[in-house]
Amino acid sequence: MHSNSNAIIKDTKKEEQAEEEEEQAEEEEEEQDEEEEEQDDEEEEQDEEEEEQDDEEEEQDEEEEEVEEQDEEEGEQDEEEEEQDKEEEEQDKEEEEEQDEEEEEQDEEEE
Repeated sequence: MHSNSNAIIKDTKKEEQAEEEEEQAEEEEEEQDEEEEEQDDEEEEQDEEEEEQDDEEEEQDEEEEEVEEQDEEEGEQDEEEEEQDKEEEEQDKEEEEEQDEEEEEQDEEEE
């Protein structure tokens, strides 16, 4: 009887230990799961931030392109205006020359 109750106590202790170990293992697993979940959340947040940055950079690139296009257009316009000015100048010169010639002819006729 005595040795039998000792065995029962031993068994009980073993069972208790096994239960405690199991609980500890479960707790550790839960903690790990939570940590992994937190990491996943953080990674997701980072991805979102990176995506936002990419969008912003893309927007900036587009804006810069627009500015470049505008600059090009303005440059072209300037060139056109310059050409027009030159043409007008030439016309004015020609007209002036013609007038001078006419005046000269008139002067000659008057003489």
